[in-house]
Amino acid sequence: MAKIALERKNSTEITVEKIWTKDFILICLANFFIFLGFQMTLPTIPLFIEELGGKDQLIGLAVGIFTFSALFIRPYAGQALETKGRKMIYLSGLFIFVFSVGSFSLTTSILFLFVMRMIQGVGWGLSTTASGTIATDIIPSKRRGEGLGYYGLAGNLALAFGPSLGLILAGQISFQWLFIVCGLLGLIAFILSSFISYKKVEKQKEKTFTPKWDFYEKSALEPSLLLFFITVTFGGIATFLPLYTVEKGISGIQMYFFIYAMALMVTRTFAGKIYDRKGHRAVFLPGTLLIFIAMLLLAWLGSQFILFVAATLYGFGFGMVQPALQAWAVERSPKNRRGMANATFFSLFDLGVGIGAIVFGQIAHSLNYASIYKASAVSVLLSIVYYIHILKKEKRNLQQQVET
Repeated sequence: MAKIALERKNSTEITVEKIWTKDFILICLANFFIFLGFQMTLPTIPLFIEELGGKDQLIGLAVGIFTFSALFIRPYAGQALETKGRKMIYLSGLFIFVFSVGSFSLTTSILFLFVMRMIQGVGWGLSTTASGTIATDIIPSKRRGEGLGYYGLAGNLALAFGPSLGLILAGQISFQWLFIVCGLLGLIAFILSSFISYKKVEKQKEKTFTPKWDFYEKSALEPSLLLFFITVTFGGIATFLPLYTVEKGISGIQMYFFIYAMALMVTRTFAGKIYDRKGHRAVFLPGTLLIFIAMLLLAWLGSQFILFVAATLYGFGFGMVQPALQAWAVERSPKNRRGMANATFFSLFDLGVGIGAIVFGQIAHSLNYASIYKASAVSVLLSIVYYIHILKKEKRNLQQQVET
């Protein structure tokens, strides 16, 4: 009897620790399709704006408007996930995304495009905040770093094919049909998401007081700020690298995104496990160093080979840093604030991309494209300096606790 009871206990523990459940597979698939639709528009919208007669500043502004609208909706999304439920917020965000991207096919002016980009940002902010929280709900807590790494693979796989597929289709079909295809991919994500068994939100006690202006989760702020300095670099890559390679006369921008995504995918298979076992110290500094070197290589960009080396280093670096910081942000927050922790995390993600795109648009106009990546390298250095500051503060706090 004791043996049977022990076997049942071990079986229960194995079930609890299982990552690849039906719901986890569905959220990964939905994440793949929504990211695929998004990534296909990432390098093609700058080309579309050029076709409409826009310049570098307008290209940066188009990216900035999108990311800032996503940024402003995320605090609401974080609150609503804990009050209105995961399903409502996630499906609403997906629907808005599908509607806005599909409407790009009707765009004939930059002004209308900007309006729909704002609406797209709302859908993106709602859906990505919700999906990250849903994945966190599903993944066992003891395997969160590993699970978030696998979850991120879906987005990385979309990144592997999305930009290249978008650029290829843009050369074969009209932008109008391209955006219709992107909208249909979002619709597939919507359908898949309707089959997920969502976690029910816990009812707040009547005495619990929620501040009226609840914009972020304080405990998740430091990892999120670190991410901000990193994603500034992504704003420069996603928005201006295709134009930069054309100026340099270097082909292979489609392969850049593919190589970058492959490096991300490889890193996700082991970086999360390292985080779970050794913590953020084992992955953050090595990852940021690789990103820093990648930015210097892009600032130089002497050949196609250098472009591909930079893609590899950036993929390895970002693949190490992003899931580790997300897991760190979630672990530092209370269980009933995971939605807001994810909202804080992705808000700083959006803010970095948005500020990067807008500032780099001005840099490209006033200086040149190479200066974008020199500035990006400085941003990475700032993240390292801030991380060392966090470590020193934690060490002081630990010493004070020991002394008391």
